[in-house]
Amino acid sequence: MEFTVRLALATEANIIKDFQIKMALETEDLKLDTVVVEKGVTAVFEDETKGNYWVAETKDQIIGSMLMTPEWSDWRNSTVLWFQSVYVLPEFRGKGVFRQMYLNLQEFVKNSVQYGGLRLYVDKDNISAQKVYEKLGMDGDHYRFYEWMKDF
Repeated sequence: MEFTVRLALATEANIIKDFQIKMALETEDLKLDTVVVEKGVTAVFEDETKGNYWVAETKDQIIGSMLMTPEWSDWRNSTVLWFQSVYVLPEFRGKGVFRQMYLNLQEFVKNSVQYGGLRLYVDKDNISAQKVYEKLGMDGDHYRFYEWMKDF
């Protein structure tokens, strides 16, 4: 299967919004507010300091997306990119789509003096995603993730 990986366009925000709603329901059984997600996705396109979306596409269809968000690391004197909100359409899973997206971003970081690495967080119950990340050589043993989120 042939597909390309590239920065997303603002005109693709609606597709990405739909992906995020599907992903939250599928991975966390969480029903997101469509209006809130639409505003959140649009905010990334309006303010690049929030991050940027990358997509995988075939000739005529966006088949996957992920959000990259920057975090300054004083330990590394560089920016670490967090990838999140990863979604690949079910019919394209297991075909190397995420792998290629990840490898493209890894190469981007390797060739940059600005970026120091890639990180992600994954739901502790999303075992299939964890296996994919481990196959790519990512290490999930070093840090444990904690959060507090206010109710929306």
